[in-house]
Amino acid sequence: MGVERGPGEGKPVSEEARAVVGPLDGCRVVELGGIGPGPFAGMFLADLGAEVVRVDRPGREGEPDAGGPADVLNRGKRSVVLDLKHPSATAALLDLVERADILIEGFRPGVTERLGIGPHECLARNARLVYGRMTGWGQDGPLAAAAGHDLTYIAVTGALGAIGEAGGPPQIPLNLVGDFGGGGCYLVIGVLAALHAADRTGRGQVVDAAIVDGTTHLLASTFAKLGRGEWHDERGVNRFDGGWPFYAVYGTRDGGHVAVGALEPKFYRTLIDLLGLDVDPARQHDHSTWPELRRLLSERFAERTRDEWAALFEGTDACVAPVLSLKEAANHPQLAARAALFTREDVVQPAPAPRFSRTPAAPGRTAPAVGADTRAVFRDWGVDGIGELLDAGAAVQNDQPQERIRT
Repeated sequence: MGVERGPGEGKPVSEEARAVVGPLDGCRVVELGGIGPGPFAGMFLADLGAEVVRVDRPGREGEPDAGGPADVLNRGKRSVVLDLKHPSATAALLDLVERADILIEGFRPGVTERLGIGPHECLARNARLVYGRMTGWGQDGPLAAAAGHDLTYIAVTGALGAIGEAGGPPQIPLNLVGDFGGGGCYLVIGVLAALHAADRTGRGQVVDAAIVDGTTHLLASTFAKLGRGEWHDERGVNRFDGGWPFYAVYGTRDGGHVAVGALEPKFYRTLIDLLGLDVDPARQHDHSTWPELRRLLSERFAERTRDEWAALFEGTDACVAPVLSLKEAANHPQLAARAALFTREDVVQPAPAPRFSRTPAAPGRTAPAVGADTRAVFRDWGVDGIGELLDAGAAVQNDQPQERIRT
């Protein structure tokens, strides 16, 4: 991907920039600094081996996501500071864009256009460029210019309204469904699909990744069930929202919880056998038995601690698992065997995903201090004039030691 570089082709790249080798090795990404799903998408691409350069505004040095081991979303990237209020900084950014394969930005619609770095200007400089745009509401529509957050985006899609107990309020699923599921992941999918098209056709394009679109797309199976009459448009009464007693969460004697997902008849029979319940497995889907079944399950799980139940069900086909905290998850045998989490400078963080057999992905270096790579990136990408930009205050090189930010 991205074999043809344009003016920067053949320029030397520092060993630091080549620290990660994965399926996207050789792909260059410019990320315009933002929050949430945009940086997550940049981290995702960096984990897969792309060289990601994050372009930040001046004055971010003291912010929580300004480098260090706990700045997980910016690991594997290099950091450049440009003051895009300076015309010379805008011109310098376009020089970087000319040498890039992908640009990602997460501003409100119209912001990059006003800065002179919108799709028109960038694609004029680099016809192969994939211009990825990350917003909550999308680039058009009545709410396009309105403020919002994960919670408000998933609220209008129906996703938030579908999560929670029967008769209770909607439950907030962290910001996994909107920001990172329907947002950042869809931005990555979109820019990689467009990059494939650019490799075939020589023409880039704009990718409009909106959290409301991605979250709605994630609901495909739920809408299918709704259309077949298999889903009731209310909380806590359906197959996957805790409405079925053998697909639910139960409290344990010590105040912990276990998750039960024994949907298939053979798994349900295993569950009933291991719990020693006097119920007829053949009546699993007899709704008239469900109130009593839920009561029996609640009472039985309350007899032992979470970890006692975990030991009993470990390795069986009953589909029961302990509900772990984030700190406990790192010690679960399955996650440990897969090395799904790793610790860097006392900060636990997720390993790259998915796995590749021939071009393995790996987490890049700890997030650098904001502006630590300004000179090096301009040198490596073959862009002249960085000295003049620094002298004019249009760019910043941060040579201060990185203060380690810890959880």
